[in-house]
Amino acid sequence: MDAKNRFETRTTFALSRLEWLAFLAVSLVLAFQHRTDIRWGVFVLLFAVIDVIGYLPGAIAYRRSPDRRIARGYYVAYNTMHSLVTAGAIAGAWALFVRPEWALLALPIHLMGDRALFGNSLKPFGVAFEPAADPDFAEFEKRYPPVFPGHPSEPTSVEGAHAVRA
Repeated sequence: MDAKNRFETRTTFALSRLEWLAFLAVSLVLAFQHRTDIRWGVFVLLFAVIDVIGYLPGAIAYRRSPDRRIARGYYVAYNTMHSLVTAGAIAGAWALFVRPEWALLALPIHLMGDRALFGNSLKPFGVAFEPAADPDFAEFEKRYPPVFPGHPSEPTSVEGAHAVRA
């Protein structure tokens, strides 16, 4: 993926999820090490607020919509609450106005869990609010070559192309 080709192959997506899983593991280890220092009510509140504001309203609207189309505001709410920038701002404000504390680990645990375990990141306006295969992207993936033409590892047969891509 780069600035001109904003998509991920199965492999690059798996590698991104692996990075997020590493960050999740670090956050979970820190939470475990400091489990007696965590104010668990605050932890649960911080963990839940991301979905209470960012996911649940859109999920309800999506399920109630006969054509599964919902207002862009639901996407904006989701993306805002599932942003690492927002999580950093919440953690910074909490540390400044309340106190720095280990319960703030709820934020990266939630966000990295979504990304690493479920493969969910920010939602573009042009796709369904709930995960569903986009037919145009599915067709693109079928046609996408596993390597660029002329690359030394380019398969020499159609069967080889499908084997590398799968």
